Amino acid sequence: MAYTIINPGVDNVTDINEHLDKLLLELRRGTITLAVLSQLSEPQYGYSLVTMLGEKGMQVEPGTLYPLLRRLEKQGLLDSKWDTDEARPRKYYLLSKTGKEVYDLLIEEWRSMVATLNQAIESKGDNINGDD
Repeated sequence: MAYTIINPGVDNVTDINEHLDKLLLELRRGTITLAVLSQLSEPQYGYSLVTMLGEKGMQVEPGTLYPLLRRLEKQGLLDSKWDTDEARPRKYYLLSKTGKEVYDLLIEEWRSMVATLNQAIESKGDNINGDD
């Protein structure tokens, strides 16, 4: 996603876009894990996850997804099983019992963070001086 920011008094729009790109990358890193976990209440293989998430507006590159799936599996948050009945073997991933519990707690925390952030954004620093 590319943004063009026009800001009077700022000569270098490229610098602003570079800052924005870096910050968006940081933001996406945290949300991709939550997005992936959200799709694994039913078994899914890597490419199906890429497709499902893309259809929901979250583009995830296979080079990002597959290492994430392996890491989550190693952490015990996912179970996996190979399906060799098809022409191409596929590894299916599913939330483990621990993964389901962690996901539920993450969703609670996510909702709390979103509410807090929305409140901060809406107030836009109304109390700039820190006075009550």
